[in-house]
Amino acid sequence: MTCLLVYAPPVAMSLPAKVMRDGMLEKRSSGLLQLWKKKRCVLTEEGLRLHDCKGSGNEHNDAPCVAWGSRAKELRFERMTTVDCVEYKRGLVYFTVVMATGKEIDFRCSQEGTAWNAEIALALVRFKNLQAVQTGKNRHLSTAHLRTWDQEL
Repeated sequence: MTCLLVYAPPVAMSLPAKVMRDGMLEKRSSGLLQLWKKKRCVLTEEGLRLHDCKGSGNEHNDAPCVAWGSRAKELRFERMTTVDCVEYKRGLVYFTVVMATGKEIDFRCSQEGTAWNAEIALALVRFKNLQAVQTGKNRHLSTAHLRTWDQEL
């Protein structure tokens, strides 16, 4: 009998993932006032890490951030559905990340350079494509294994 081993990636971001972009975004809070809060965002092949801004940067949009928090909130691509609702106003790009749960997370950034929404969307598509290829390979290997097993019987 043949044994089939299939690689399953770890659930948590344990190994250092390749950083595709690192910079500042503003995230709309989910509270009653829905304030815009500065976040240091690190885009990797696995998702988006959001670090809080410590100091004066959180209270005033024009104030520089004194320090970044060490703990990060992770928006993993496996739990992300899409990036949409792109709007351009007064030199800013507004966009929404939609999670698989239906939760919508609003962001904004400067229009200068390559927009964050485009890079996040491309990285999400790349991740979903790799996931689909891996699923197809696993299905093919599993089917081939079952055929081999049936022939042995």
